[in-house]
Amino acid sequence: MATHLTQAGFEKLQKELEHLSTVKRREIAHALEVARAKGDLRENAEYDAAKNEQAHLEHRIHKLQEKLSNCKILDNSEISSDKVYLGAKVTLKDLNRKKEIVYMIVSKEEADLKDGKISSESPVGRALVGKAVGEKVEINIPAGTLKYEILKIER
Repeated sequence: MATHLTQAGFEKLQKELEHLSTVKRREIAHALEVARAKGDLRENAEYDAAKNEQAHLEHRIHKLQEKLSNCKILDNSEISSDKVYLGAKVTLKDLNRKKEIVYMIVSKEEADLKDGKISSESPVGRALVGKAVGEKVEINIPAGTLKYEILKIER
């Protein structure tokens, strides 16, 4: 199944992969070399920690390579502006607090709340997808119920 990414999200994951494949791999190789030089590997906690870190790094590199090779980059011209879909920028009115909020609906790989990007798989994202301007949504979350009105949808 393809992962849908914005161009910016694709570039961010590529940059992370490049950093992990080069800089982090060298750092861990150096840590392993230093730990090996300390002698008996069977009782060497530094060596074990470096091997664990290496395993986690290789797993993350593999996952990134898999995502990037199976991704579909969203084309803004394909994004509908009459309903909320992946890649859309949505302006909402928070009916509880009487203020406007802007979110971009993205894949879970790109989600970053402090940057205003929410996953289409999050409770808020799921509730918004497929809705049109003027529609109101109520979203139950652990902290209570969010009430939004969709004011604007942009590509």
